[in-house]
Amino acid sequence: MAAQFGRRLAKGATTTAVAALAVAALSASQAPGVTADDNGRSTAAGAEASPDPSAGNGATGKSPYYTDLPPLNTPSPAPTDGTSTSAPVESEAGIPATVLDAYKKAAAELQESKPGCNLPWQLLAAIGQVESGQARGGRVDADGTTTSRILGPQLDGNGFALIKDTDNGAYDGNSAYDSAVGPMQFIPSTWAWAGRDGNGDGVKDPNNVYDASLAAGHYLCRNGWDLSTDGDLDRAVLSYNPSRAYLNTVRSWLEYFRKGTHEIPDGTGTVPDSRSDGSGGSSGSPSTPSSPSTPHTSKPSGPGSPSPTPPSTTPPSPGTPTTPPPTTPATPTQSVDHLADSGTAKLAAMAGDAFTEKISTKAENAAGKGVAKVRIRYTIVGDTDATFTGGEKVATALTDSSGVATAPALQAGETTGSFAVRATLIGRTVTGPIYSATVTQRVADTLVRTTDTALTCTPGGQFADAVQVKATYKKAVADKVAVTATLIKSADDATENDKGPYFKDADGKTVRTLTGLATDADGLLKLPQLYSDDTTGTFVLRVTTAGGATLDVTLTVAAAADTSASPSPSPSASS
Repeated sequence: MAAQFGRRLAKGATTTAVAALAVAALSASQAPGVTADDNGRSTAAGAEASPDPSAGNGATGKSPYYTDLPPLNTPSPAPTDGTSTSAPVESEAGIPATVLDAYKKAAAELQESKPGCNLPWQLLAAIGQVESGQARGGRVDADGTTTSRILGPQLDGNGFALIKDTDNGAYDGNSAYDSAVGPMQFIPSTWAWAGRDGNGDGVKDPNNVYDASLAAGHYLCRNGWDLSTDGDLDRAVLSYNPSRAYLNTVRSWLEYFRKGTHEIPDGTGTVPDSRSDGSGGSSGSPSTPSSPSTPHTSKPSGPGSPSPTPPSTTPPSPGTPTTPPPTTPATPTQSVDHLADSGTAKLAAMAGDAFTEKISTKAENAAGKGVAKVRIRYTIVGDTDATFTGGEKVATALTDSSGVATAPALQAGETTGSFAVRATLIGRTVTGPIYSATVTQRVADTLVRTTDTALTCTPGGQFADAVQVKATYKKAVADKVAVTATLIKSADDATENDKGPYFKDADGKTVRTLTGLATDADGLLKLPQLYSDDTTGTFVLRVTTAGGATLDVTLTVAAAADTSASPSPSPSASS
């Protein structure tokens, strides 16, 4: 990897002149007279000043980033919903579960709010890779907040941009200079206007991967950029960090992740080795002075973190009691032993309807007690077009204080039969329940004619009026319900009749039973034209629906009445 990186770094060095031109072009496109509003949209000259005083330094203030490139052997395409049983060959393709979930949720939200941007979640993954090594290998809690702060070096102008403190040390613990913060490395002045609440807790926290991913997505989608085009994609990434080498690195990871990724447990990701400032990723980062009022209590391994103190190799003196190393408290996810069903009722719905019952799952520790604030993923499997509300096959839910999570409601499609919903813990592999759900066919319990017009015909002729019926179920319209129409011998004999009225098939042949019919969106069905042979009498058309609704319609075949006038008697002769 080191040799490979060295070769690519040498190649990247040749692009310095190109990078300078790119940065100049980018600056020219944004100034003079162009600023950004609170949503990051460009505005004309004369408008209010940009809310980000360091816009020329991008989202990160030109902070260092990881320069490791993906392997030359790209991963095999693999699903990222947890259904894959084999992992891609390259470990770099694995993305920690909660981090991956955050990227996908952010991209989905942008697809709704800014569909023209066409933001791929793999771009957020690429930026997350180069900015923080996917939140330092996925060291986040169930809410998506990093277990310790990820800070870049202080931007004091000494080898970096000069950005004096803008947040009074609130985010970076430094009241003299700003530092890039969190898994997407926002500087505080940018976060002040670009920050978002991605996990719905009411707080915009740059240390939370859900918040930071959504903020990064909105940042990349401003100015009306369409990221499905190369030009706008490059402009968006360069606006994040105005460096051509940075763009090339992000682009490499974007293409790599597009070819396949897989989910790995939180905290098990690999932290990159090399950074753009020449220091190592996990041990060579320069120290970042802390504000005296905000001492650092941990030694993170991300950009800008202090170097960890190596353990002492001097053995303790005989008889000297040794102090055990401090232990890191287990996260809620780590304390989960298994997932269990939490009283989910029978899951059944008619095709096209929402399931009235929801799936409920409890996360329990080894003692059987509920574990709060862990995320559970629900995945629909099987031959079905059922989805969760919103049209997704995968949904996530957070456990409450009692350890219980409730999945979004299921929505039945048109495919009938059974399918399964699998519950898995995000960030760790534990046993979990598989729920069975059933979709039944649409039914009707009532069937009526829409008119009371008598249906008559002369022998060998055709009926003037077509038969139209309406189906309902529990007094509501019964749409798309299967219907059968049969001309039977009598109300007491459901055998198909061999004489009297009939339908015609596509070839004009006589047919007395029609199948494959269905009511429309209003529950209505108009039957084809009816004809009759030369047999006269009263006949019965029986219409039935799935669910048991039945209607008998009377058909009459009779000769036409003789309407000719009788001749008038001859007048008597007068004598």
